[in-house]
Amino acid sequence: MNTKIAHFGFGYWGPNLVRNFAATPDCKMNWIIDQDESNLQRARERFPAIPTSTNIQDAIDDDEVRAVSIATPAATHYQLAKLALEGGKHVFIEKPLCSNVQEAEELVEIAHKHSRILFVGHVFIYNNAVRELKRLIDAQELGEIYCIHSQRLSLGRVRSDVDALWNLAPHDISILLYLTGEYPTHVRGYGHSFLQEGINDIGFIDLKFPSGIAANIHCSWLHPKKTREMTIVGSKKMVVYNDVSPDAKISVYDRGIDKKNPIRGLEPIESFAQFQLIKRMGNLTVPNIEFPEPLSVQTNEFVRCIQQNRQPSTDGKMGLEVVRILQQASK
Repeated sequence: MNTKIAHFGFGYWGPNLVRNFAATPDCKMNWIIDQDESNLQRARERFPAIPTSTNIQDAIDDDEVRAVSIATPAATHYQLAKLALEGGKHVFIEKPLCSNVQEAEELVEIAHKHSRILFVGHVFIYNNAVRELKRLIDAQELGEIYCIHSQRLSLGRVRSDVDALWNLAPHDISILLYLTGEYPTHVRGYGHSFLQEGINDIGFIDLKFPSGIAANIHCSWLHPKKTREMTIVGSKKMVVYNDVSPDAKISVYDRGIDKKNPIRGLEPIESFAQFQLIKRMGNLTVPNIEFPEPLSVQTNEFVRCIQQNRQPSTDGKMGLEVVRILQQASK
């Protein structure tokens, strides 16, 4: 039986979602909703079989529609998601879930009250390269994780509704939550605005996790080179995840600094000075990873969660924690 879905927002990212939902097995697109008639004209040209409307209520009142996907500006997420959840629809919503913690908490509560799935579009959790990072960490192949450094940089797309951190960092924050399985105990953010007053073009977030892992995120839409890279430093090995690399997305380095006690015998080690730090330079390994389109994996997962009545990895609670970290960093 097809799960029928209505989509809100056919601007920048919406067409990608509609394309993938339309190709998802056991799924049928009932509506494309957008208040911009020119966007709807584009939708009719690309997807002529899907009805369009400027009226959101057409989808909410359609009893055949079981779910709504939302790809509209972040400031509208709360209102649209609340309307859909209270209308009995499951909701797929692009990141960030909301613009503040209070709204995100309310949406999580409404979804629970109405027994509806609130699925947040943290697409990198459905990326096989990120899942390989998770496997390496959980299998302790990297040893104790010391620190994680993430960069998400490019020239544009410059936004006026959110700053660089709120636009770009949700990806990196969601990956860190997924990899560590923890919520940070300390969050500190800072940024710089050059193009528009009050809207940071460059942003940094420092995080500390309960296990002792230190993490740093650097985001910018004012950078000459497109960079999407995450480096994980462990006591045994180190990993570089390069999302823009066409073939070597994951590189595992058998390198590090080993601590050895140069004193022979059974004397107790009483100070760091008794250690000898030795650089280790081992092999470089590039795992062979199958790479289906993460957005396709994500839309399939949303439909399966509806049909099987189960919660996704990127549920409203994860979306709420991402917003909480962003709000703390913004302070």
